[in-house]
Amino acid sequence: MSDFLAEEELLAAIDMGSNSFHLAIARLDHGEVRKVASMSEKVQLAAGLDENNYLNEAAQQRGLECLSRFVGRLGSVTPNRLRIVATNALRQAENSQEFMQRAAEILPKPIEIIAGREEARLIYLGVSHTMANGGRRLVVDIGGGSTEFIIGEDFEPIHTESLQMGCVAYTKAFFADGIISPKAFDRAVAAAKKEIRAIASTYKATGWDTVVGSSGTIKACRQVLVSLGLSDAQENILYSGLQVLKERLLKLGDIRQIDFEGLRDDRRAVLPAGLAILWAIFDVLELDKMAYSDGALREGVMYDLLGRFRHEDIRDRSVQAMMARYHADQRQAERVVSTARQLFDQVAPTLQLDADCADLLRRAAYLHEIGLAISHGGYHRHGAYLLQHSDIPGFSQVDQSRLALLVASHRRKLKAEQKEQVLKSGGMPLLHLCLLLRLAVLLHHSRSDQQVPEVQLAIKDSQTWQLGINDHGQANLLFLTDLQEEQQQFEHWGIHLEILNTSAQLHTSKQEG
Repeated sequence: MSDFLAEEELLAAIDMGSNSFHLAIARLDHGEVRKVASMSEKVQLAAGLDENNYLNEAAQQRGLECLSRFVGRLGSVTPNRLRIVATNALRQAENSQEFMQRAAEILPKPIEIIAGREEARLIYLGVSHTMANGGRRLVVDIGGGSTEFIIGEDFEPIHTESLQMGCVAYTKAFFADGIISPKAFDRAVAAAKKEIRAIASTYKATGWDTVVGSSGTIKACRQVLVSLGLSDAQENILYSGLQVLKERLLKLGDIRQIDFEGLRDDRRAVLPAGLAILWAIFDVLELDKMAYSDGALREGVMYDLLGRFRHEDIRDRSVQAMMARYHADQRQAERVVSTARQLFDQVAPTLQLDADCADLLRRAAYLHEIGLAISHGGYHRHGAYLLQHSDIPGFSQVDQSRLALLVASHRRKLKAEQKEQVLKSGGMPLLHLCLLLRLAVLLHHSRSDQQVPEVQLAIKDSQTWQLGINDHGQANLLFLTDLQEEQQQFEHWGIHLEILNTSAQLHTSKQEG
């Protein structure tokens, strides 16, 4: 990735929500992201999940057709200035990989399935960049499959949560027949309250100065309340207005009868479920009013992408935070990072490893020992578990899986099943990164600041690596023994590692002379 993003250059984000897919294209204008084009389509991916969380063919086709139309608008946006994120529906789908493989044939870069708390962080980033007022704010975003709650100040979130309740999922669960009965509405509200109570005490204890809602469901409710004259002068959502809207919906009794001014046709079917969730939020968190922000996940994704160009990458802050949390040895990590980068630079052109691979290797090198906080025995497995299952701001699920595989493979035996996992997750580039990390760690087994042997790594062919070593004539039998054992591990993954001790050869030739 380039080191900067020039003014006027375009960047874009695709947000694959559980209800709607969104495309936003923007340009950088004096440090701010200015939207120049957008598209939004109701796909209702979550509606295609069956009782076993398998995404049906009809939903997959809706999604793929929508993405094809989006790609037609991306001609002026280079792939490194685009991010594509997917949320709850694909988080839940057991066959998400099937859909992603089909989408990969259409899209210019891979989809990132992001965790719920990462979604919340990005939503807050999008909202906070569109709000003028400061102070501590509570941000709420009701999506198709999940609802995100964030408390933050300025651009920094304090608490992030993602709860399993959304307008599409609740429509299926409580209003599938289209009937808006008091019983169905009360059941939906009760289910939402149960979810919200799990976070209510923590959020109330932290407190907030203002409340802001974002995205389609809250926008739709606000538009209806404004059209009915049930909002205040600033067009905020009021608890009293929600009460009146609830009564009107119950009086209509059927989703097909909904015809409020300002409500889009594709929002009618999910309005009762969305209102039930919003009602529960107001009730449990004791809210009186809620403002609305046009900022949302896609804006947050673009600001996050902009931060990466400006060397303000949240992923690097997250790596350092994990190292601190698990008391990783910073000096040892820096040694391994430096050597890993040296090895990477020597072979990257031949192995066709790009800047993203360099970033992945560097972050894995920093994190390779975090498992020591749990136990010395098998700490590489403990570290991999932490990376796979933690909420790590800035990282997609694929990112975390690849980091976990790198850490899991950096020591001990390399097995055939590990190789299969690595190839499935990242292909040959990820396998090569695993081997580079192993060599970097091995070179620093002494954990000292003393100079390590000079090494030169070369790729002879697709199955042969050659490692030249110059230890300045100071024989290190333990190090050479470790390398010989490492040769056996490389063979398990189909790579022959040749070791050339150039200093020993030089010493022999001098003696012969």
